[in-house]
Amino acid sequence: MVPLNLPVISCSLDPTSASRRLAEQTAQLLTDGGHASTVIDLARVALPPFDNDQVFSSGAFEVLHREIQESDGVVLAFPVYNWAPSSAVKSLIEATGATGEGRRAAWFDKVVTLVCAAGLPHSYMATGALAQSLMLDFKCVVNPYTAYVSERDWEGTALNADRAARLGKTIDVHAELAGLLRGRTFTSDWEV
Repeated sequence: MVPLNLPVISCSLDPTSASRRLAEQTAQLLTDGGHASTVIDLARVALPPFDNDQVFSSGAFEVLHREIQESDGVVLAFPVYNWAPSSAVKSLIEATGATGEGRRAAWFDKVVTLVCAAGLPHSYMATGALAQSLMLDFKCVVNPYTAYVSERDWEGTALNADRAARLGKTIDVHAELAGLLRGRTFTSDWEV
């Protein structure tokens, strides 16, 4: 097996975030599987809100764009608020997915896996629009396995057995997809 570069981006700004714990557990699973994986924490990187202007001159933009572009696949770990992914996820994708003035989106052809934390188990479909956007805009291959964890799925700081198994399977599929697609012969750009 060839080790893959599979960063995990924690997209919560909450200092006690459950999705950050998921990000850390995800990176550990990938590392245990022989891959290079680190958690990039948006609470520490401090990406400015997307304004289609000044965000591109920030150091955070440069770091995030490079990490995504050089990866074999990306795990997005985020909270679900009000039946939708957090605004930090959208701002990240808007900034690192922007083109024009010599910029090329970092997301083209990436394998993307969604790992989310929510208060209740009812909004598990909240990732649909985000997944569709990544597929249609950037031709990403979105892992059909999503790790969705509600407050009820934790036993202290550990996941219950069912959700831990789902996270493990989700991450195994992420690594397998990234490995299979590593040698692809096509590259995408903005196209309809």
